[in-house]
Amino acid sequence: MIRPVLALWLALLGGSACATEVLRPSYPSQALAVSAIAWTAYEGGEVELELADAIALALRDNRAIRSAYLERIAQKFDLRVAHDHYAPQLQLKARYLGNRNSDDHYRETQLAPTASLLTPYGARLSLDWAYGQTRADRAGARYRDGANLMVIQPLLRGAGREVASAPLRQAQLTEQLNRLALKDSVAQAITRTILHYRELLQTQEQLSIAEQALARARQLLEVNQALIASGRMAAFDRVQAEAEVASQELALEGSRNQLHASRQALAQVLAVDLGAPLRAVERVEVQRLQVDAEQALVKAQALQPAYLMQLISGEQAAIDLQVARNAQWWDLALIGGASQTRQRPGNHASWEHYLGLEVAIPIGDLSRRQAEVRARVAVENQQVSLAEFHQQLQREVLGAVRDTQVRWRQLEIAGRALALSRRKLEIERERLAAGRSSNFQVLSFEGDLRQAQHAELDARIAYLNGQAQLDQVLGTTLERWAVALND
Repeated sequence: MIRPVLALWLALLGGSACATEVLRPSYPSQALAVSAIAWTAYEGGEVELELADAIALALRDNRAIRSAYLERIAQKFDLRVAHDHYAPQLQLKARYLGNRNSDDHYRETQLAPTASLLTPYGARLSLDWAYGQTRADRAGARYRDGANLMVIQPLLRGAGREVASAPLRQAQLTEQLNRLALKDSVAQAITRTILHYRELLQTQEQLSIAEQALARARQLLEVNQALIASGRMAAFDRVQAEAEVASQELALEGSRNQLHASRQALAQVLAVDLGAPLRAVERVEVQRLQVDAEQALVKAQALQPAYLMQLISGEQAAIDLQVARNAQWWDLALIGGASQTRQRPGNHASWEHYLGLEVAIPIGDLSRRQAEVRARVAVENQQVSLAEFHQQLQREVLGAVRDTQVRWRQLEIAGRALALSRRKLEIERERLAAGRSSNFQVLSFEGDLRQAQHAELDARIAYLNGQAQLDQVLGTTLERWAVALND
């Protein structure tokens, strides 16, 4: 009977050990409506992307996010192992021997299953049963079996739910840290996607500005030719306009190269084909964001993952100190148990039970005191770090709020400067057509217009990026884009 059961047990163990588990990580999702994009279908055409589309693609394919979710598989299993520490632990030990000596030939079978349990209050229970069978050609068969039950309840060191469950509480806090780290990783990936998307949008606008500047330069050259033909301008004055055309052609090539680089940078963040001709089609509509600094700070303290992780680290340090202080006590435990053995032939059975105390008193052992000192220092350091982190958070929040306000004023000023530069150039072109101005003056105003266009574009993009960075500081990035972690 023993052999078939043992063979089946070993077969099951071997089959489970050889099984390969397929890792199936989760991934975040976005509740906003997005368009599905087939990357094999563009065939040379541009792939138009809304910002929501880019974020959805990043959530699905970004390598940093995928790596973070793969790591979550191992982290969740770590928590499962911590919970299993307080579940019944089973072990089966078996042995089969065939032996021969000068007197006889015998075969021996041993089977010893054991079970143990650690309760959240520190009590340890163990139950083991041993079965042995010996069959000899001459001496015949002999059987023996016995069971042993033992209970150990700590009374000082290791006693109490708070201390006994400390490893599980640490594992639960670590799980909270891991979830916050995942939230922070996803938020950072979204912010990087937004910044790269806006960079692509900015380079597209810069290319448009360069094309407009080249068109105006060529138009100026045509005006020069007309003035020369009418005798109102010397022929050598046309050189300035021709040099401007060449200069704008050079600037246009630089803008095209920058556009290509921005496309590749966004494609890498989205983990798509680097050759995909991405095009940002988001309308750059800027709306003023009203933010109260005090409310923003309160929100950051409640939502920012890095700050919450710092608070949890303080809780972990406090648990370590509690355990280290408990370790200073004597190792005093209440021990009880019972055992039973039986042998055949003879049908001899014996019973035994016991109850008592066991104490271990360390003398001259400084290692436990060392652990407490280190734990106390860790708690103090954690309080110092928390104070520093709180001030840093306050600085970041107030700085981000102030930056949004300053960037809005800069955007307003840049808009007025652009309108004035455009009007100034129009007036000077009219004066040139009437023969009352020169190429030098027009080209100077042309440069002022290009500078004003770039300044206004930079101010718009900087203000929008400032909003994304403010969300990152406040910890509201996922809420802003309706992203679910699905963890």
